[in-house]
Amino acid sequence: MIWTEDFDFMEKTKYKRIILKISGEILGSREEGEPIYARSLEKICAEIKAVADMGVEIGLVVGGGNIFRGLQGSEKGIDRTTGDSMGMLATVINGLAIMDRLEKMGAVVRVQSAIPMDKLAEPYIQRRATRHLERGRIVIFVAGTGNPYFSTDTTAALRASEISAEIILKATKVDGIYDKDPHKFDDATKYESLTYMECLEKRLSVMDATAFSLCMDNKMPILVFDLEKQNSIRTAVSGETIGTIVS
Repeated sequence: MIWTEDFDFMEKTKYKRIILKISGEILGSREEGEPIYARSLEKICAEIKAVADMGVEIGLVVGGGNIFRGLQGSEKGIDRTTGDSMGMLATVINGLAIMDRLEKMGAVVRVQSAIPMDKLAEPYIQRRATRHLERGRIVIFVAGTGNPYFSTDTTAALRASEISAEIILKATKVDGIYDKDPHKFDDATKYESLTYMECLEKRLSVMDATAFSLCMDNKMPILVFDLEKQNSIRTAVSGETIGTIVS
């Protein structure tokens, strides 16, 4: 199902250039046993294409957890560095799947990899990425930072600063940041907005420590929201109330 109807595409946007961070798990379906589920891929790409059509410049960072995680490998006896390399390759698979679907929807897309693989993707070059964005192309950043021990959240924080994004949109399966796990506690309280210091003081898990420190040092706002809500990305870029903003 493509959720694009009943939305005003001429609506003004609050943000001109964004980094959209999505987890690999969002692409898959546990019920269907599919690491990349066609309906999930279609829905996400339709939203991304609609936001691009609004004139928003989109840099996309995707995780690889639907296929493989580095820490997952450690639990199976795989060396952490090797496991992280496998995880980075998983993000390439996801990035190519998203590229293919977006191009079939009429979008112009470039995939840039932090690990050289010129048969599949461009190398990550900051100036080239910026030029692509200025020309209205969607840029998908894959292979993490190219180094083990760094998460794709850290990749999102790093790329956001490098391309001068105005905000990181962190798409999750929860509609914001809570004082405790809303899936486990009925009395969990959602925060509408938080400062970086409040997140640290309350020990709230927004991103891993490295990614969060990068955002705080570079004053990069983070909006955490539920991707499964209809038109959620477009609502976010329009500046309407959604999720939790950290700034």
